[in-house]
Amino acid sequence: MSFLLGLYFWWDKKGRKETDRFGSAFDLDPEEFGSRPRTRPNTGSIWFKINDLAKATDNFSQKNFIGRGGFGVVYKGNLADGTMVAVKRIIESDFQGNDEFCNEVEIISNLKHRNLVPLRGCCVTGEDGDYEERESQRYLVYDYMPNGNLDDHLFCSENGIRKQPLTWPQRKSIILDVAKGLAYLHYGVKPAIYHRDIKATNILLDADMRARVADFGLAKQSREGQSHLTTRVAGTHGYLAPEYALYGQLTEKSDVYSFGVVVLEIMCGRKALDLSSSVSPRAFLITDWAWSLVKAGKIEEVLDASLVGDGESASSNPKSIMERFVLVGILCAHVMVALRPTILDAVKMLEGDIEVPAIPDRPMPLGHPSFSGDGNTFSISPALSGPKLQAGDMLR
Repeated sequence: MSFLLGLYFWWDKKGRKETDRFGSAFDLDPEEFGSRPRTRPNTGSIWFKINDLAKATDNFSQKNFIGRGGFGVVYKGNLADGTMVAVKRIIESDFQGNDEFCNEVEIISNLKHRNLVPLRGCCVTGEDGDYEERESQRYLVYDYMPNGNLDDHLFCSENGIRKQPLTWPQRKSIILDVAKGLAYLHYGVKPAIYHRDIKATNILLDADMRARVADFGLAKQSREGQSHLTTRVAGTHGYLAPEYALYGQLTEKSDVYSFGVVVLEIMCGRKALDLSSSVSPRAFLITDWAWSLVKAGKIEEVLDASLVGDGESASSNPKSIMERFVLVGILCAHVMVALRPTILDAVKMLEGDIEVPAIPDRPMPLGHPSFSGDGNTFSISPALSGPKLQAGDMLR
């Protein structure tokens, strides 16, 4: 009898240990799903219930619609504790299943930097309450950024309204914030992370007008610091590095190119790409336009008029520093990968710690598609006057 009693206590103790270990690893929540507990990956972020997100966004009401981002739509939400959040409903993505999605959430959750938009948590729903359900819907929950995105402050909105032009100190701060956020992704975590879609709408501004890089739905981890070849190019025309758009070669320098385009947008007050340009029957590309003016010795014509206008703004804005920022933007957005600086060197150039090298010529790549009116293809405009670039040279 004593033997059987001892065996019972041993088995009960062993079972409790296994339950504790399993529960801590998969974060079981039996109360949420009734008698059938659901396993959830231990991402380190909050696992929201869909009912809470629906309530926070007023059932994803149109009045709380913020915008459409990479692979999803975003709504403003107000959680039960009064916290304002941005809820992104994933519509399409590279994720092959919920396991891969949750693994990505775990990666994003571990990214902690002043210039990245913090991920608060996620939600995965399914008809039967099982997170493995193939038809489940996925959500990401971020901190809400009250000053919107950079694009809204640089250009006119769809209703033709443009906000007060950004001051030089604000532009300088935003550029450095984005650079430092990218430097963290490239060098502050291992393996490095390539964003793949750096653009003005993916740079959000907090209450203090400090910039935070957003939208990691496209982000990819590198493979031991090597370049990554992909058959599916993700990103936005006008910001895409040529070697990535044409050949699918993804490296840290792909993000540097996109960053350079954003720098030029901020300093020039013009969009990266304009298909409706009246100057030329072909597309206007800011990289070509800025480079051609600089090479012609007309760098002052590149700067946004609000930065160099008459009066107080002109006297308080150091022209030499603003021109340095333009040169760094042009260098970062160079056609050839080898001639672009790393993001760390770009930060040093922007801060004046190292000299900006002479701006090299921009050769025209062979086989670069031309832009058509439907926006499905794109090209470098005739502003380029350098030598022809042989296929493959761009990748060196």
